[in-house]
Amino acid sequence: MAATQDLARRRRAITSAWAHSNAGEHRAAGTAVRPEISASWSRSRLAVGGDTSRLTTAPVVDLDDTRQAGLLRAALAQVAPVLAHAAEEGDLVVAVTDPEVRLLWTHGGRLMQRRAEAVGFVPGGCWDEASIGTNALDLALRQAAPAEVWSAEHFAPVVHGWVCWAAPLLDPATGRPLGVLDVSTLWDRAHPLGPTTTTVLSALLQTVLDGLAGPGAAAAPSLRLVLTGDAASRGGGRAGPGAAVVGAAVLGGRPLPLTPRQLEVLALLALHPGGISADALHEALYGDAPVSRSTLKAEVSHLRHALGGAIASRPYRLTLAVSTDVDECLAAVRCGDVAAAVAAYGGPLLPRTESPWLRAHRDYLDVALRQALLARPDPRAVLAYAERCPWDAEVLAAGLAAAAPSDPARALLAAHLATLH
Repeated sequence: MAATQDLARRRRAITSAWAHSNAGEHRAAGTAVRPEISASWSRSRLAVGGDTSRLTTAPVVDLDDTRQAGLLRAALAQVAPVLAHAAEEGDLVVAVTDPEVRLLWTHGGRLMQRRAEAVGFVPGGCWDEASIGTNALDLALRQAAPAEVWSAEHFAPVVHGWVCWAAPLLDPATGRPLGVLDVSTLWDRAHPLGPTTTTVLSALLQTVLDGLAGPGAAAAPSLRLVLTGDAASRGGGRAGPGAAVVGAAVLGGRPLPLTPRQLEVLALLALHPGGISADALHEALYGDAPVSRSTLKAEVSHLRHALGGAIASRPYRLTLAVSTDVDECLAAVRCGDVAAAVAAYGGPLLPRTESPWLRAHRDYLDVALRQALLARPDPRAVLAYAERCPWDAEVLAAGLAAAAPSDPARALLAAHLATLH
């Protein structure tokens, strides 16, 4: 009885903190709300708006037939009976997602299955923050670590009655997050062994995933591209160990000696992860310039050789894991994390490129980041942005206006603005 009363008090405290936060009262929540939950609430509010009453169910989509999904389904074919038995015995709902936090598989006990269906917790359900707000599945994938979201820690009131535990699953070939395994039940039926159960079930699925890669399988090399900024002015200092200055690429820790044109082709392929046809690639790279198709084929052929054959045809696409600072910046903008967006941004995208598509994408990136900073002018993020774009008086002024009188960033922002006049 005492334990139930403690849980009820905890729920009231979190619900109160959620109500204040949702009303725009950004006062300290004390010990009621963990920092990662508070940060997720802020991102969720920016992504889905403050009207949480419309978040009655997660959107459900048709699932793509990706390599990651195929690997997870192959592993699930072996362990689904065990996961289903755990769900039925504990009247839980167990779910597995893909890297986009879309549910690939679910199974629930009698009570939880009905509740899951009512809120879109079904195969195809989108449980990323941008779709449904704070939840354990997105948080575990974002942190690459186990996560718990309890009752009103969820952003959407429709799942305030839930408690969810989630643990990430890793791609055995790349080491990157492949998805998550989630275990959910009702807050007043939560068992202290919930986190342990989640850990055990995720470890079981991970073991099967690792076995599918074969004994002694080596992790595939990953490609890292830093495409923003100006290496000539920065001297490459921002990239750091294992990264690459703009105008270069690193594959598995090894810098690739590529020509500027090959780097443009590589950037276009990296920014079209679903693939791009030969005609579309030619137009994106050359526009209306009179360049033959054979020239493009030669560039792709040289690039394929430099990448160890990791370019597929029809359509052209990269077949290895790739990360870019452009994608990281835009992902942070979508989440409302302006500090992370600025940290990923080094300046204009490939400033010397003549590719019409890359130039248009450069404008898109710059406008997206500027608008994010104007909407949420965190003074320190604006100060970091000023190091890349010291001429942007409008953003600097917004950061100065948002800075508290005691904020050290205030003096530096004022100094930046003074030099523009």
